[in-house]
Amino acid sequence: MAGLIKSEDIAEVRARTDIREVVDGYVTLKGAGIGSWKGLCPFHDERSPSFHVRPQVGTYHCFGCGESGDVISFLMKMDHTAFAETVEKLAARIGYELHYEEGAGPRREEVGRRQRLLDAHKIAAEFFQAQLLTPAAAAGRQFLFERGFERNVAEQFGVGFAPQGWDSLLKHLRSKGFRDDELKLTGMFSEGNRGLYDRFRGRLIWPIRDITGDVIGFGARRLFEDDQGPKYLNTPETTLYKKSQVLYGIDLAKRNIAKKRQLVVVEGYTDVMACHLAGVDTAVASCGTAFGAEHIKVARRLLSDDGTGGEVVFTFDGDAAGQKAALKAFDEDQRFVAQTYVAVEPSGMDPCELRQHRGDAAVVQLIGTRRPLFEFAIQATLRKHNLDSVEGRVSALREAAPVVAQIRDPAIRPAYARELAKWLGVPLEDVTRAVQSAARRGAPSSAPRQGPSQQEGPAHDGDGAAPAAFSPAAWRPDPRDPVAVMERQALEVVLQQPQMLADSAWTEFAAARFAAPAHAALHAAIVAAGRPAPQEPTAGWIERVRHELPEALRPLMAELAVTPLPATTEESLERYCRDILAGLAELQITAQKAEMMGQLQRLGPDSPPEEYQRLNRALLDLELRRRALRSPD
Repeated sequence: MAGLIKSEDIAEVRARTDIREVVDGYVTLKGAGIGSWKGLCPFHDERSPSFHVRPQVGTYHCFGCGESGDVISFLMKMDHTAFAETVEKLAARIGYELHYEEGAGPRREEVGRRQRLLDAHKIAAEFFQAQLLTPAAAAGRQFLFERGFERNVAEQFGVGFAPQGWDSLLKHLRSKGFRDDELKLTGMFSEGNRGLYDRFRGRLIWPIRDITGDVIGFGARRLFEDDQGPKYLNTPETTLYKKSQVLYGIDLAKRNIAKKRQLVVVEGYTDVMACHLAGVDTAVASCGTAFGAEHIKVARRLLSDDGTGGEVVFTFDGDAAGQKAALKAFDEDQRFVAQTYVAVEPSGMDPCELRQHRGDAAVVQLIGTRRPLFEFAIQATLRKHNLDSVEGRVSALREAAPVVAQIRDPAIRPAYARELAKWLGVPLEDVTRAVQSAARRGAPSSAPRQGPSQQEGPAHDGDGAAPAAFSPAAWRPDPRDPVAVMERQALEVVLQQPQMLADSAWTEFAAARFAAPAHAALHAAIVAAGRPAPQEPTAGWIERVRHELPEALRPLMAELAVTPLPATTEESLERYCRDILAGLAELQITAQKAEMMGQLQRLGPDSPPEEYQRLNRALLDLELRRRALRSPD
């Protein structure tokens, strides 16, 4: 059995991996100063971005919830993998060969369980795709052809076919070395009295991928009349596949969602295919469940849903079920800061049918004619009442007023109050009073949504309490203390730009005394780690500092390592760093002068004159050094 991964290999993987590139697969990042990036935190729900990444130091930190770490810890938390599995995954990503304490070479037979499951899904997807070309899959090819999907489209989306036999896939995966105890965990098999058998049989297959592009499950569409199962059959819940978080097409759409600040939510696999082929390349679909809160968290991170723009467009069938789904989506609307819309084709066609009958332009036009979701919700509410009677109009107003009260834009809300008055044929004053009354009631489902500029205090978790990681620990310095502020700024500079310190600057920094206990501990860790070697990556040096630091202070170090420095050019960055280090040196001189002044005051009449002279000369030297620091030269 192979042993632990060698520490030098772990350090090499960490140093060679671009943390920004990895994080960007989960979170849309924007520039936040020289060498710094930020986005919405993937670890807690927030409206304005407080999650920062600094690739040069290989560190991330969220100023909202306090989560911090390096690229390894980030993937461990996002993919729920063990340390060794995560390092192996990153090593494979960059093509680096790992070595272990016991035995030479990578342990292919002992890769993490998650990777084994991913490998099984990858092989299964290839198997299904190959089966689509066999004579037995004629019905599947006909299904695709009738919906306007040629062979190259099927290949593009990885569509496949599951043979009708009971163990075709089972035999294939066994032949690839997978054990039955592993296959049970994939969700691709059921178990009966005689053991495992294929879950998907005689069906058209869509591979469902996570945001990184790994196949984590499958969706299967019934083709034959003798199939007594449901029309669509999906992978059950597994360690890989969580239906409340999975979005079909997210791997294809993520870049376009981030670029266009648009997310289009459709209802099925073929609708996603039709939208992407028509040019609506921001389309995704939930898999076997309604679009819910966990999906919204994924979507908001990709949209950078921070109140600076963006839109979410829901498409639904025009039938009663589609109307119901749209109103359910409206219930979730409050979780978005972006504007939400609904696009319903009047004749009831979904995007796939629309493309099939009217072409790509019709799909684009459907999205282009979207309506605000609250307008749709108001009119859907009115349709449930008889507006020709007084009683019907009153009951319609009572039900529609809370919908208007939910409109978050204070400039738009009165306009829709006027529209509601017109649609109902009642005085505007009656509608305004009803809307104001609904707003005052403040029910959770109808409370006006606040934008990021209105949010006060730290983000909170589901039960209303601030996350424990955010609560200031006893060691956190007082931000109102000017000495603590200067110390913090100096530590930020040294952690982020250690290469800017010349020999003399390092000597002065190492000799400095820090007043805040937390800063003093971090300063001691930096001194213990030593100055970075000439060619040593900053990320590797940061890791050495981290190991010298007590566990409780590591989040503070991560925070200081990613805090954006106030500079927009390399020249201004160098000037800022120089000024901060000069400020730290002046702080030390001021402290030394205060100490010497105290010594002078303590000298008695019997003290030797030479001591007075020595202290005065030392004070003069310190003052000259202080003035030199302030000199523009």
